[in-house]
Amino acid sequence: MSETTIQAQCCIAGGGPAGLMLGYLLARAGVDVVVLEKHADFLRDFRGDTIHPSTIDLLGELGLKAEFLRLPHDRIETLDIVISGNRVRPIDFRRLRGGTRFLALMPQWDFLNFMADRASQYPNFRLILQAEVTGLRRDHGRICGVTAVTPNGPIDVAAPLTVAADGRASAVRSAAGMVAREFGVAVDVLWFHLPKVGRPQPATLAYLDRRSMVITIPRAGYYQAGMLIPKGGFDAIRAEGLEAFRTRIVDAAAFLAPAVPQLASWEEVKLLSVRVNRLRRWYAPGVLCIGDAAHAMSPAFGVGVNYAIQDAVASANLLADALKAGAVTPKLLAAVQARRLPPVRLMQLIQLQLHKRIGRAGSGVNLPHPLPLRWRAFLRIILPIIRRAAARVVGRGFRPEHVRT
Repeated sequence: MSETTIQAQCCIAGGGPAGLMLGYLLARAGVDVVVLEKHADFLRDFRGDTIHPSTIDLLGELGLKAEFLRLPHDRIETLDIVISGNRVRPIDFRRLRGGTRFLALMPQWDFLNFMADRASQYPNFRLILQAEVTGLRRDHGRICGVTAVTPNGPIDVAAPLTVAADGRASAVRSAAGMVAREFGVAVDVLWFHLPKVGRPQPATLAYLDRRSMVITIPRAGYYQAGMLIPKGGFDAIRAEGLEAFRTRIVDAAAFLAPAVPQLASWEEVKLLSVRVNRLRRWYAPGVLCIGDAAHAMSPAFGVGVNYAIQDAVASANLLADALKAGAVTPKLLAAVQARRLPPVRLMQLIQLQLHKRIGRAGSGVNLPHPLPLRWRAFLRIILPIIRRAAARVVGRGFRPEHVRT
């Protein structure tokens, strides 16, 4: 079967938040861009559902905020944590200064479909589904595009710049010989669905006790729920039996008791191996890694999507003119890393410290219940300070990006 060659000024591998946002921004700036997505659609579960205030602000800068917020979503202004039955509110986005002051919970496939649809309005944007990258094209040591397979046969995409936005198992990164530095994380996450039954609960980030930490992300009619477990501990939990697993869920989040009988088999429980890693160098001649391909974030605070999108905005701001002129240099690619590395490094440091604290899925995280007077007095003093700082760090990040006009 003959191979089809496609010419572009930029080839993006991966149709996730980073890839589609970058594709949209480059096409908007007049760059001829091709995005390759190996799946047939975006409908995959257990992906980040949190659209942070800084991302919603970016959509506002693009004139897309009103349209976006017409999609079904849950608007979250505060997030609680329940520790041993005590409800604590450490995050309050209403304390942000200016801009969006809430977080939107939305299935990621809705966000991706939205961005793909808006990008397709530009004639210089092409999204090719079911196109799996198999290798890189090279010219005198410089990467100049990719090879991929599709249901219609192999394709060759020739481009001065290839962007790896294809996730933590990036095929482009691997083919380029880039190896990420791994930071040890002592937990994994088990994801599962539970129906919404009983009295509605306030927006809650997590339920913790000495033994477990349970995450509940609301969706239409159900929770996308997760439980932190010790790294590599899934087999031991399965050996205890499904009933013991249900009990563990209820011990941490008692309100889920009417729902856990609906968890009928281990087939409904999916393992997410938590990793935190980072490339020492995000680029090589002709290739740039962004998002999870450059730095895998843990699920802590749900910031992975936000940071991937910030990478995309910084990349578009710094590279669009050079791409149109055909003059993308390693110095420009290094500038993307120089801008995005400091906020990524800071957030990963916070995530790693958090995981050390809850390295045994809840162990060591405990409060007496009910709270003694001295605890209540302490929390009244410290929580307002935490809320303001947490809203900024979680909602906007350490270096929120803005679209260059």
